Amino acid sequence: MTPQELFNAFTTLLAKEILRFLRIWIQTLLPSVITIALYFIIFGQLIGSQLAAIKGYQYIDYIVPGMIMLSIITNAYSNVVASFYSTKFQKHIEEMLVSPMPNYVIIWGFIGGGIARSLIVGVVVTATASLFTEVHFEAPLLLLTVALLTSILFSLAGLINAVFANSFDDISLVPTFVLTPLTYLGGIFYSIDMLPALWRNLSHLNPVLYMVDAFRASMLGVSDMDIRLSLAIIISFVLVLYVVTDMLLRKGIGIRS
Repeated sequence: MTPQELFNAFTTLLAKEILRFLRIWIQTLLPSVITIALYFIIFGQLIGSQLAAIKGYQYIDYIVPGMIMLSIITNAYSNVVASFYSTKFQKHIEEMLVSPMPNYVIIWGFIGGGIARSLIVGVVVTATASLFTEVHFEAPLLLLTVALLTSILFSLAGLINAVFANSFDDISLVPTFVLTPLTYLGGIFYSIDMLPALWRNLSHLNPVLYMVDAFRASMLGVSDMDIRLSLAIIISFVLVLYVVTDMLLRKGIGIRS
C-alpha cells in the first residue's frame, strides 16, 4: 500500500471508531461524568472535608488527578475491548486481516478510538472537577504525555482482552477482577506514604500507581516516586503490550478458527 492508501485506511478506521462512541454518547461518555461527580460529592466534599490535608492540599484537590486518571483508564480500556470484540464477533476483523492493510494500521486505528474517547472524557471530567474545586496544572506537557501514554497502554490491554474473549461475558472479567482492584489500590484516594511499610512496598508492584502518581505530579507538583521512573515503567508497558498485540494479530490467535 502507498503512504496515501495507508493514511486513508487509518483515518477511515479511526473515524469509524470515533463515530461509534459518539453516536451512543449517553452510554459511553455521560456515565463517567455522573460517576466522577458523585465521587467528588461523596469523597471530596462530604468525607474529604473531615480529613486532614495531604502533602499540603485539601483532600478533594489531592484526589482530582486520580479521578481524571481513573476515567482515562476505564474509557480507553472499555472502548477498545468492546469495539474490537464486536468486530471479531460480527466477522468484520477477517475482512481487515485479508486486506492489504498492515497490522499496525489496524492496531493504531482501534487505539486511536480509545485515545479519543478517554481524552474527551478526561477533559469533561476535568471541567466537572472545576465545579467543585480549583484545578491545578503545574506541568501541562507532562500531563498530556502521561494521559496519552496511559490511554495507549489501556487501549492495547483492551485489545488483548478482546482477542482472547470468546463471549461478551469474557470482556467484563478483566475489568472486574484485575482493572478495578489495580485502579482503586493505585493511590487514587491516598498517598502510599500513609501506608504501613509492607503495603507500601507491595504498592510498588502496581503499575497503575505510577500513572496516577505521575499525573498527580503534573497537576499538583507533588509525587511519591521519581517521575522518570514512572514514565519509564509506563513506556515499558506500552512497548510490551504493543509487541504482544502485534504478535497475536500476526498469528491470528483468538481470531482465525
